[in-house]
Amino acid sequence: MSFMRRLRAAGVLAFASLLAWGAAAATPYKIVTASERGTYIQIGKDLAKFVAPQAQIELDALPSAGSAENIHRLRYEDGVKFALVQSDVYQAFINQGIAGDASAAAIIRPLRVIMPLYNEEVYFIVRADSALNYVHEIRDSRINVGPLRSGTAMSATTMYRLMFDRGVSDDRLSFLSNEDALIKLTGDKSIDVVVVVAGQPAKLLVDMKPEARALIKLLKLDGEHPASKAALKTYFPVTVRAASYPNLLSEDIPGLAVKAYLVTYDYSRSDTQLRLGQFAKSLCKNFSTLQADGHPKWKEVSLAMPQLGQGWSYFSPTARELSRCVASTAAAAKAVKACSTEQKILGLCE
Repeated sequence: MSFMRRLRAAGVLAFASLLAWGAAAATPYKIVTASERGTYIQIGKDLAKFVAPQAQIELDALPSAGSAENIHRLRYEDGVKFALVQSDVYQAFINQGIAGDASAAAIIRPLRVIMPLYNEEVYFIVRADSALNYVHEIRDSRINVGPLRSGTAMSATTMYRLMFDRGVSDDRLSFLSNEDALIKLTGDKSIDVVVVVAGQPAKLLVDMKPEARALIKLLKLDGEHPASKAALKTYFPVTVRAASYPNLLSEDIPGLAVKAYLVTYDYSRSDTQLRLGQFAKSLCKNFSTLQADGHPKWKEVSLAMPQLGQGWSYFSPTARELSRCVASTAAAAKAVKACSTEQKILGLCE
């Protein structure tokens, strides 16, 4: 073999070795989400597919019971570097800590926000022949609020307390999975209301056949009712779109929502800070791809970082990257806007 051929062969081998090293260098991280049929796990998988690789992270999206469990796992489980968490659950930990619960304070104090995400719709599902039509009519109903340690359980019980100034009676409360609860709702009818929290379009409802309309219906929010106004002091008004669930809805209906956040831990190791900073940089770079090819909820997400409430803090390494991203995006938009037709013709700007 000639010298040049040997040189080219050596170059190919070196390049292949470099690729193999790069693949091997990816750091395995985990993100905890929620139910396998919910929106959170799809958001986690989108981050794993479109964002993590360019940050040299091999991200595994794991199912969980929901937000409360996610906070515990982010705090204590090896390898879990990200969690998807509902705002009311995060705030509940803060409130418990302020009230004197040392365990809650120890769990939540070192957690940090990467970015706010989107509003998650809260669905109140009843039987199709139920006399209930509005959310404020669920008082004294037998309600399934989802598994313990789930964000749904926190949202449902908090909303109930806000609306009726008292908690759900223990004998009217159940903690089954969404699937098991729906079976009981329509089967032995031992449950009157099933509460589900998931960003639309939620797979659980999307997958329902047209026959489901004869079995279940969604309750509407009457925003003018005093009980609804009480809930809206903490939660957000939304529209549940018929286009999201054509097999279940014939028209849009008003509903309630809670905000979702991407959360991490206040890591002090320089290598972890660097990796998470790279994750934020990749998030910025691939944000348009997330919005185009990821779950539809990404279209509701902004990279801007609004001021957080008392007891909440952003993670500095990711906040710096996202701030640069927002600033550079704004500058680029301003430059494009300032470019006149004459400048374009002269090749002075694009």
